[in-house]
Amino acid sequence: MKPRRPYLLRALHEWISDSGETPHIVVDAAAEGVTVPRQYVKDGKIVLNVSFSATQMLKLGNDFVSFEARFGGVGFAVQVPVRAILGIYARETGQGMIFPEGDADPDPTDGPPAAPAAGKDGGAKPKRPKLQVVK
Repeated sequence: MKPRRPYLLRALHEWISDSGETPHIVVDAAAEGVTVPRQYVKDGKIVLNVSFSATQMLKLGNDFVSFEARFGGVGFAVQVPVRAILGIYARETGQGMIFPEGDADPDPTDGPPAAPAAGKDGGAKPKRPKLQVVK
């Protein structure tokens, strides 16, 4: 399966924008590959306005979010790996999603998960889901 975080990020960005609100992302500024203006980093994090009106050339890709913006009147090219984005929310209402720390997508260089080792029972079969009609 592909990582879900970039898809959630794009969907929430669209939802917030379509609702007439301002999308902001919370970024772990200490993560590898993060290019942001360091003077605006507080407690290792930075909040970035990713609205279409505040950015130029906004790209919400599967691996990176990139755009150009002005910080204190000075232009800056921002690049943030999707894995460094901690959440996205609407500035006006606070509605959005903070991604849980343990929810990091697997590193694509990692191999597939190892198959469970067969125990004394020769490997238990997974239980089938039980469906029932609810009226």
